[in-house]
Amino acid sequence: MITNAQIRAARALLNWKQTELAKAAKVSEMSVKNLEKGDKDPRVSTVKAVQAAFESAGIEFIEGGVKKMADPQ
Repeated sequence: MITNAQIRAARALLNWKQTELAKAAKVSEMSVKNLEKGDKDPRVSTVKAVQAAFESAGIEFIEGGVKKMADPQ
């Protein structure tokens, strides 16, 4: 499962605000905030939605980090 640090890093790579990520993932902004803080045990469905939104935008999750793909599909 992706980490809160990876979520923050991916959002920074895309220059997205939390509201933009929430919209792309179809989750609440509070869910994004909680994921990034790591305060609560997140729902698997929320994490998967966030990961899918990032991957659609060209982010690849790698061990210990993230990278932006040259040509997202």
